[in-house]
Formats: sequence, structure tokens, C-alpha cells
Amino acid sequence: MTQKSIDYYLTMNSPWSYMGAGRLGDMAARAGCQVNVYPTKFMDVFGQTGGLPLGKRSPERKAYRLVELKRWTDFLEMPIIAEPKYFPADDTSAAHAIISAQEKGLGALTLSQELGRAQWELQQDFSHMGTIAAACSRAGIEVSALGELDDYAEQFEANTKEAIARGVFGYPSYLVDGERFWGQDRLDFLARKLTASN
Repeated sequence: MTQKSIDYYLTMNSPWSYMGAGRLGDMAARAGCQVNVYPTKFMDVFGQTGGLPLGKRSPERKAYRLVELKRWTDFLEMPIIAEPKYFPADDTSAAHAIISAQEKGLGALTLSQELGRAQWELQQDFSHMGTIAAACSRAGIEVSALGELDDYAEQFEANTKEAIARGVFGYPSYLVDGERFWGQDRLDFLARKLTASN
């Protein structure tokens, strides 16, 4: 029997992706699923699908985003900093690191979570290699095992095009058997899908 998989599309600058990563991992482990982690280019996806980056949203939407972040961080008991020092950060190297970990089977989901922690809890700039190396260490990965991160630029672009082709328009997005779930607040529905499929 083929192992079921979850295709997980994220952008590193999303607190919602970070919020959901740990629960996604737990859920996949319980269901015996593999998680395929696909970092994508936020601006390209939004540009193609009608989304607006945070800086271009109305004051009302920006304010409500902070309300929702507070609600969810309290509910999940995660010490997230809603407006971290390095946001948005250039996520290119961090995304390449995750892509390398995914291709090499080195725990890409855990690495994505630790890179998220760097930004959303530790207020570190994950565009710096020191931050990436520290996140790798927390994830139990030797940073040298990732190789040359610049080698993954084409795959980063390919991930983004694939996400758009599969109907991804926001983050995080999870796909199982072609069915799409948008947002960490839809993880309960994803869990039901996995249960029904087993």
C-alpha cells in the first residue's frame, strides 16, 4: 500500500505557516503520512492570484490580523511576536535550505519550524547564514549537509509555479489527494480527511 502524503506549501514570512507546522507534523505522524514541504515565493503567488502583501492592505485588515494573531497565539500557547524586528525578511536562503532538506530527506518540516521560530519567537533574521545554521542545529541537521544553497534557486521557482498551477493562493496550504486546505485553522478538516482516507 502506498504511503499517503501531504503536500505542504508555505512562505517563510507567514506566522500562520509557523503556527501550523508543529501540529501538521504531529497529525502526519499519527496518520502515518509523509509531508512534502514546498517553500514558495510569496509575491509571485499573490501576484498571480489576487492577494495583497501586508503593506498594501487596508488599516482595518492589518488591525484585524493582529487581533487574530493574538487570539491564536493565546489559544495555541505559542510565544509569537506579532511584529518581529526582521519582518518581512528575505527568505531566499531559508527556502533553499528547506528545499535541500526535503530533497535529501533531512527533516524539512522540522527545519521549516525552526526557521519560523527564528523569526517569530527569537527575532532573528533568517536571511543570515548564522540564523540558518542555528535553526539547523535545533532541527538536528548539519548545515554542511545541505550543500550549496544557491543550487536550489530553480527548484524554488519550480515550487512556486507548481503551487499556482495547483490552485494555491495563500499560506499555509495543504493538499491531500488533490483536495486543498488553506490556513492553519483548517488543520482539523485536514485531520478528518486523513482519517477518512485510512
